Parts: sequence; structure tokens; C-alpha cells
Amino acid sequence: MAYPKHILISLFIILVGIAPSSESQSSRPNLEGMWSDPPATAVGTFCSFACTDAGIQRINALLDDPANDSRPFRELQEEARSYEREFIRGRLTSEALKTYPVDQAQNPSFLRCEPPGLAQQMFMPHQFEIRWRVNDRVEFRYGEWDARRTIYLDGRKSPSKQPTLFGHSVGRWDGEALVVETSGIAAGIAGWPQLLAFSAEHSNQLRIVERYTRSKDGKTLLLTATVEDPWSLREPLVLKKIWRWAPESKIAPYKDCQIPTEFSKGTNRP
Repeated sequence: MAYPKHILISLFIILVGIAPSSESQSSRPNLEGMWSDPPATAVGTFCSFACTDAGIQRINALLDDPANDSRPFRELQEEARSYEREFIRGRLTSEALKTYPVDQAQNPSFLRCEPPGLAQQMFMPHQFEIRWRVNDRVEFRYGEWDARRTIYLDGRKSPSKQPTLFGHSVGRWDGEALVVETSGIAAGIAGWPQLLAFSAEHSNQLRIVERYTRSKDGKTLLLTATVEDPWSLREPLVLKKIWRWAPESKIAPYKDCQIPTEFSKGTNRP
């Protein structure tokens, strides 16, 4: 049966419009789903919050040394963490060094149960969920604080506006990796005081480039985050974090924050 010319043209336009989207979806690397605590390996444990390549190399060297066979892993981990702390110290500016490492007693999230900014939130442990909401947007959801971020994949530029806790995030695909660039982050704390070697104050000039890749066996998700801030860092700092695939895990509404009644200042000074 012959169709009028205007109907054929309309059908052609619809099919052309659908095809790129379908192709894009089928070729998109599969990072979507629920991730949670790191794998039960030495590096996974060491990077349960965040770590650096320098720290990873140090913990591996300590574990490979037969002289350390009788030493507890926690002891080796603390030695590697101290090494990593000094590595980071050498990359901080004089301004950031005045409060490095940040004392937990100066952390608003700990003292007053205030939601942390991106540079703290992204390195917290537990669940991390990635969901595609529409073709040009991804939602990140975190187990701590039940926090959510929107990543825009439509090529938009970051707007010039008042800095916010999570800033503005734009993403793109680079082969099998999802790359996210974030700016417009309000001044705050990076890392988690007393638990991370990297716990330093940062300015609203902070810029973070995140790179997410899935292992070949699909069991782990790796974040490589390049952190830049001319106020706190003399050069970019690369941090890493690992999650394991955990489809059975769930994120519940966050209700567990309790304001501390007793704490001591200065307990995390090296």
C-alpha cells in the first residue's frame, strides 16, 4: 500500500530521531545500580574512604615485606596512612597547612549534624547508587545523609552562580569511563577528619574531575578524583575510592545523626 509523501517524511523524521538515542543507550557502559562498601582486600580496606597511589604503593610494599608477616594489618595500615598524610602535606599551601589535618572538633557535620559538602560526601563509605533518570541526566545517591546529585550529560556549561554544597556537575563519556566535572562548590572541608589522610579545608575555587570505571568482571567500581584548588593545593591531588557491586543493598532515609555531647579537640594532630 502506498503512503502519501508527507506521511513518509514524518515517519523518516521520527525514526531518525529515535535511532541515535537507542544506539547511545545500548553502547553506554553499564555503571548503573547499587554499589557499597569496598571489597574485602588489603587495598579495598585501605581505600574504604579514599586513598592515593602513594598510599597504595606504601601499603603494598609493607605487605610484601617478609619482615612484616607477624605485624597486624591495622598497624601496617596506620603506617601507610602516616606516609600518605606526609605525601599530602607536601602538596598543601601555607594557608591550608594552618589547619591540616582538620580536627573533627572543627567539622560542622560532626558538631551540628549539618550535611557535608561534596568534597566530604563523595568519599564517605557505604552505599553509592547510580541511576539514569533521562538520557541526558544521571543521579548519584549516597548512603550517608541520603544525599543526591544530578549530573548533566547534555553538554551544558556550568553556570556562574552562588556556590552550593554540591556545586554544579556536568558529565561526558570517555570510552568506558564516566567523567564528571564539578565547580561552584562552597568553601568547606575535603575528606573526613580523623579518618582520612586528606582532611583539609578548601575554598570555593575547588574543582573536582571524577572518573568512574567498572572492573572487567563487573564486581567493583573505581573512582579516580582529581582535586584542584589554588587556595589549598599547590598542585592537583589525585584521590581514589573503591566500591563493590551490591544489588541487594538499600538506602534508607537518613535518621542516625546525633550531635555529640563530649569530644576533645586536637586529638588527631600527628
